[in-house]
Amino acid sequence: MNPRLPRLHDKLVKITANLHRSRSFGEDKHKFRLGPPLSEERVQSFEADLGIALPSAFRAFLTQLGATGAAPFYGLLPLEQYELFTMDPESATNTSRGFTPLEQRQHHGDLFLHIIEAGCSDLVLLGITGPLRGRILTGNSDGFWGPELSPAADFIAWYELWLDDMAAGRDNRALELSAPPSHTP
Repeated sequence: MNPRLPRLHDKLVKITANLHRSRSFGEDKHKFRLGPPLSEERVQSFEADLGIALPSAFRAFLTQLGATGAAPFYGLLPLEQYELFTMDPESATNTSRGFTPLEQRQHHGDLFLHIIEAGCSDLVLLGITGPLRGRILTGNSDGFWGPELSPAADFIAWYELWLDDMAAGRDNRALELSAPPSHTP
């Protein structure tokens, strides 16, 4: 087992009892519960169907901790709802870059997997190929904002950042966290 996963599990279990924690947009949907892990065979089949290899940290999370549920925004999507995207080309007008589903264009550039539901046309994506492999990006499919690259080195580090910011009661606009109201005497 990835040695970071038991620590994540412990933090996730404690988060709902923390009265001073931040509130996470979409938490009412996943209620900080993870669905059961996926079998190695199921993940291998998924990878073969899409012709990709999942980054090791994300694969470990899915097969050892949980495959749906508790995550920022509305939570981890079921594997069947994952979708491959490419980043739109940079424009000459310096506007934000959007993302396009792979089936809507020929494959040019790196691949990103939509893994978390953020609402509307907002996306949480995992880098699958290229220099951003394993990293988390947030953005908008229409290019209204972003893309924003998380400073976390991989999915597990990004997930732990979410849990740590929540536990500390910090605002984090990138993860849609709002701190609890302060009580002044």
